Amino acid sequence: MAHIVPDGGIDDDESGCFAAAEAPPRAGEKILTVVAVALLDADGRILLAQRPAGKTLAGLWEFPGGKLEPGETPEAALVRELHEELGVDIRASCLAPLTFASYSYETFHLLMPLYVCRQWRGKVTAREGQKLAWVRAERLRDYPMPPADEPLIPILQDWL
Repeated sequence: MAHIVPDGGIDDDESGCFAAAEAPPRAGEKILTVVAVALLDADGRILLAQRPAGKTLAGLWEFPGGKLEPGETPEAALVRELHEELGVDIRASCLAPLTFASYSYETFHLLMPLYVCRQWRGKVTAREGQKLAWVRAERLRDYPMPPADEPLIPILQDWL
C-alpha cells in the first residue's frame, strides 16, 4: 500500500497509477486529432461501429466519428462524419463534450475528444459497410476496441 510522505508524494510502494508500466512521452511525434461521439438512443444505449476489413485496426469496435479536416472544428467534423458514415443529420448544438482520450500509438499520438449526442434526424444506417451495434454501457467491454477508446468506457459507464 502506498503511503503519503510529508512532501505530498508517495513512498516507493508502486500502486495506483504508478503500478502500470508507462513509456515516456516522445517529443516531436505527430499528433492526430480524431473526434468521436457516443450516440445515445431513447433506451440509453450507445452506438458502436466495427472497423471494416482493409482499415487499420479492422474488426475492432469504436465510437463513430473521424479525422478533422484542416480548419475544421470538432463539432463540424462530427456533423460531416455522421452524415457520411451513418446517414444522420445532427447539429453542433446537440453535441455535448464529455471527455477526451490521449494515446500514443507507434507512429503518432492520438488526441480524441468524445462528445455525447441524444438527438439527430434520420435513421442510423451503415453507409460504409461497417457493422453497427447499440450497446448498454455495462456491456461496452464485450466489444474489443482500439486501445485509445478503452479509457473512455469507465467514464461513459459512470456518466450513464
